[in-house]
Parts: sequence; C-alpha cells; structure tokens
Amino acid sequence: MDLAIDAHVHVWTDNLQQYPRAPGARDYPPARFTPEDFLAHARPNGVSRAVLVQMSFYGFDNSYMIDSMRAHPGVFSGIGIVNTDGPHPDRDMESLANRGVCGFRIVSGAAPQTWLDSRGMSAMWRCGAEGRLPLCTLVDPDALAALDRMCGRFSETPVVIDHLARIGMDGEIRDRDVQMLCSLARHRHVYVKVSAFYALGRKTAPYLDLAPAIRRVFEAYGPRRLMWASDCPFQVQEGHTYGASLGLVREGLDFLTDDDRAWLLGNTAAALFFRS
Repeated sequence: MDLAIDAHVHVWTDNLQQYPRAPGARDYPPARFTPEDFLAHARPNGVSRAVLVQMSFYGFDNSYMIDSMRAHPGVFSGIGIVNTDGPHPDRDMESLANRGVCGFRIVSGAAPQTWLDSRGMSAMWRCGAEGRLPLCTLVDPDALAALDRMCGRFSETPVVIDHLARIGMDGEIRDRDVQMLCSLARHRHVYVKVSAFYALGRKTAPYLDLAPAIRRVFEAYGPRRLMWASDCPFQVQEGHTYGASLGLVREGLDFLTDDDRAWLLGNTAAALFFRS
C-alpha cells in the first residue's frame, strides 16, 4: 500500500489558554483534534503526510497550525488564513509564507457573486501568482462564476477548489453545477480537491453515488490537478470512517489507472504543497 497524502485536515486543541478561540467564533466538536489524533486515523490507512487547513475558530491567528507543523517536521504542510479586509493581506501572506505556510484559504460566504471584488482580494491574488502560493477556495457552486472571472484576470495564480465545490451538499448532484466546475479546468493553474465525501450526495459510504460526477471532473482536469482529502475530523464523525473516504479512490473509482490513483492520493498534493 503506497503512502498517501491527505490534502485537507483541520486540527485544534483544548488548550484554550495557549490557543484561544477568536471572539464570537463558532465552535465545532470534538473538543480537540490534535495532530496525534489525526495520525491515529491516518497511519493505519497508509497516509503519512497531510496538509493542515487553518481552523475557522482561530480566526487570523495561525499559531496552532504553525506550531503543529514545526512539531512534526516533514509531516505537515499548512494553509493559512489572513484578513482579506486588512490593510495589507499580501504582506500578511508573505509573512506567513516565511513561517512555512504554503497556501491561503478564501471563503465566498454570503456574497457569492461579488466575493472576489475587493482590493484585498486582488492583492492576495497578485501575491499568490508572484509567490506560487495557492489560494484554496471554500465555495458552493453559485460562487464559481465569480471565481472563473478572477482566474481569467489572474491566470498565473494557483487556485484549489475545496471539496468538489461542495456540489451535492443538499443531496442533489446537479448537472449544471458539475459542468460549471469542469469548465474552470480551462484555467491551467486550477486544481480540485476530491474530498469531504461524508457531506456530499447521499452522504453514505461507500459513496459510489459520487463516482459519475468525480469521473467528469477527472476527465476535465486530469489526475495531476486533482487531489484526495478527507476533511478530518468531520470525515470520522457520525458513523463515517477514514478508511471509507480512502476506499472510494482506492477501490471505488474503476476508471482510474494505478498511475492516476498515485496522483490523486499523493503526487499532486506533494507537488503543490510539499515543494521544499
């Protein structure tokens, strides 16, 4: 069994004194999900490395993620969050990149048509292009049109679309949403995370109802621009398991060759997030 890379994992601690939550931030169970907790799921399933994604309730304080990376050298890479509305989000990106952060999360939120129109977003996209720092987008399908326009403006900025653009979160996988996601493949620096299976479609393992949409995305992007991820700890709650997420890619997608699987399960993430 080849050692894989999980391209999307959240970690946090119950040590609130050293790592406090941002004021007013929404909390999530469990009380803690540390790197060690994650590795207890990952290593028995042949996953040796992961890309940590800054947890929302820490706000713009990326300390716990960075400390986790430093405590496990070579095991974790990290995607941080900066204040898009701050005076210099690009400088904040550069500062965090100097501390080992390799990408930055942006979220469409309640304004999916205009979420990328601010001065701060433009500064982030320029910085992403100059520093080869991927912008990792948490979006629903209704935010993809704006993302498409921005990719046209900043064609050299690496962009990663999280969780298949959350197509099927309401239980229905719509053809128009899949087509919109596939259309962004014409931008050569756009990647997609094939992830968060617990939250999409029927939301039931072995998640085979997702296979037709994943095949269309695969045919549009090719294996070198796709990466598997679990979205832990949410993948290991409410009856879902880590092995079931991996199992869809390892055994459930019969259109993949062994080489394709190698890219989805590690090579793409290694090239984008573990470059040093």
